[in-house]
Amino acid sequence: MAEKDEIFKRTHSCGELDIRELNREVTLMGWVHSRRDHGGLIFIDLRDRDGITQIVLNPEIDKISHEMAQSIRNEFVLAIKGKVSARPKDMINPKLKTGEIEVYADNLRILNESRSLPFPLDEHSGISENLRLKYRYLDLRRPFLQGNLILRHKVVKRVRDLLDKKGFIEIETPFLTKSTPEGARDYLVPSRVNPGKFYAMPQSPQLFKQILMVSGFDRYFQIVKCFRDEDLRADRQPEFTQIDMEMSFIEREDIFLLIEEMMAEIFREIKGINIDTPFPILGYKEAIERFGIDKPDIRYGLELKDITDIAKETEFQVFSKTVEEGGKIKGINVKLGSRFSRKELDDLTGMVIGYGAKGLAWIKITEEGYKSPITKFFSKEMLDSIAEALKGEKGDLLLFVADSPEVVTSSLCQLRIHLGERLELPDKDKYGFVWITDFPLLEYDEAEKRYIAMHHPFTAPVDEDLRLFDEDPARIRAKAYDLVLNGQEIGGGSIRIHLRDIQQKMFNALGIDEKEAILRFGFLLEALEYGAPPHGGIALGLDRLIMILAGAASIRDVIAFPKTQKAACLMTDAPSEVDEKQLKELKLKVERD
Repeated sequence: MAEKDEIFKRTHSCGELDIRELNREVTLMGWVHSRRDHGGLIFIDLRDRDGITQIVLNPEIDKISHEMAQSIRNEFVLAIKGKVSARPKDMINPKLKTGEIEVYADNLRILNESRSLPFPLDEHSGISENLRLKYRYLDLRRPFLQGNLILRHKVVKRVRDLLDKKGFIEIETPFLTKSTPEGARDYLVPSRVNPGKFYAMPQSPQLFKQILMVSGFDRYFQIVKCFRDEDLRADRQPEFTQIDMEMSFIEREDIFLLIEEMMAEIFREIKGINIDTPFPILGYKEAIERFGIDKPDIRYGLELKDITDIAKETEFQVFSKTVEEGGKIKGINVKLGSRFSRKELDDLTGMVIGYGAKGLAWIKITEEGYKSPITKFFSKEMLDSIAEALKGEKGDLLLFVADSPEVVTSSLCQLRIHLGERLELPDKDKYGFVWITDFPLLEYDEAEKRYIAMHHPFTAPVDEDLRLFDEDPARIRAKAYDLVLNGQEIGGGSIRIHLRDIQQKMFNALGIDEKEAILRFGFLLEALEYGAPPHGGIALGLDRLIMILAGAASIRDVIAFPKTQKAACLMTDAPSEVDEKQLKELKLKVERD
C-alpha cells in the first residue's frame, strides 16, 4: 500500500500542463468531467479547480486501466499516472490552457465513485436555485462559481497587502457583543451562564473600531463577518462580509484617496482595467435631483430635469394643478425613443403608477414636430423651452411625471432604471464609481414620530451645522460618504463624533436621553472622555464588490455557503429546532404556532 501511495503522489494540477512538459511523467488527480469511448481509445477530461486535462487510455499501453475506464462515469474521483504528449494539430483546443497536450495514462486508480448527480454540472439555466443550494458542494464544482471564489480570495489578498503597506493593523473584534438597537434588527444569542441575558451578533464592528482609535491603534482594518436580521434581496444576506477600516487624525479626503488607490489596484491587477481617479463627487441633494436616488448608475444619461417653472402656466390642468398644490413636474429624455409604440407607452405608464404616480405624460419629437395628446395645451414656445430643458432632438421621447416631489422623484428614478436595463444603456465594460456626500444627518420617521440617524448615531455633523441641533435638526448635514459603483452602494463611512458633548447632542436629537445613552452606550461615552482622537472610517461590502467584479446576478454566487431569501441554509437545514434540554439550559421556552 505504501508503494502505491508513493506512485500516485500528485505532481501537477489539471490546469497546469502545457507543451513545455512533453514526455514528462506526471500524476494527476481530480474529477471526471466527461468520458468519451472512441472504440479502441477512451478519452477522459479530468478536472480540478485549476482546469481540465485530457487523459487518453490506450489498451496497448495499459490494458487494465483501459478496462477500468469503461466503468467510469462523470464525477468519479481518479488518480492517473502517465506521459504528456502533444495533441494532433486538428485536435488542439485553444479554449483550454492545456489544449495543446494530453496525457497517455499507464496507470489509473479510482479513488471514489459518484452517484448520479441531481443536476448536470455543465448547465446552469433551468436549474432551480433551491436545488443548487441544497447540493451546494456539487454546485461549487462549477468553474463559474469556483472562479468567483478564487476572485474573492485574490481581492482580499490585494486588500490585505495594500493596507499592510499603508501601516494598517488587522485586529479582530468580538462576535458576541451588546445589543444596541438603532437600525436593523440584531441576531440575538442567549447566554447560558447569565440566564435571561443575551448577546447580539454585530451588525458592524463600529463601536469597537472607534474604541481602538481611543486605544491608539490609529490605523485598523478587518475582513469581518457582520449580521443583520432583515428582509433579504438579491444583494442582501443575513451574514455578510465587510472590508472594515478606521483611521485617526484624518479628513474625508484622506479616506477617498486610500479607497480610490485600493479600487484602482484591484481593477488593474484582477481585471486588467485602468479606472479613472479621482472619482467624481456628488452631493446627496444633487444626486436626488439628477437621478432620483442616492446610489445612481452614472454610466448612462436619462437624467431627471425639472420643468416646473416652464410648465406651470400651461392649460394642461394635470400640470398646472400639480404646481398650484406645491407639486413638481420633472421629465427624462429617451434618446431615439420616438419609435416606442402606444402599447409600450401604456406599459411605462402602468409602471410609474405602480410607484405611486397618477400617470405618465409623453411628447415625441418627430420630423413633423411635436406629437402627443397633450401638445394642444402648450404653445410652440413652451414646447420648445421644454425640449431645450431636456436637450430633446428629433427622434427623442420626452416622458413626464407631475406629482408630489417625493412621488416624482421615486417614480422617475424607477423608470430611469427600467429603461436603462431595457435599452441596455449601461456600458458593460465601464465601471462608474461616484462618491455621494453631504447626506442629511437625520431623517424623520413618521411611524416612530422621531428623528433617526440616516447612517448611524456616531456620524459627525458638519461643523457649521452644529447650531441646528437646537434650531432645525432636519437641516444638519453629515460628514458621511457612500461609494457607489454601477448603481450599487459598495461602501459607506463617515468622520465620527469624538467629543462627548456632541455625541450626547446627537443622542438627544434621536430621543435618547442621557440616562438611556449611558445604559446603551456608556462604554463608548466614557471612552470619549479619555482623549479620543478625531477619527473616521469606511466599510466596503466585499460580497457586493465581488458580485460586480464577477458579473454575477446575485451575491449568493460569490459566497461559498449563502442563505436563501428566507435566511435558510438548504444544505444543512438551518435554522432548525433544538431539543428541550438545550432550551432548559438557556432558561428559554418556545411558543409554537
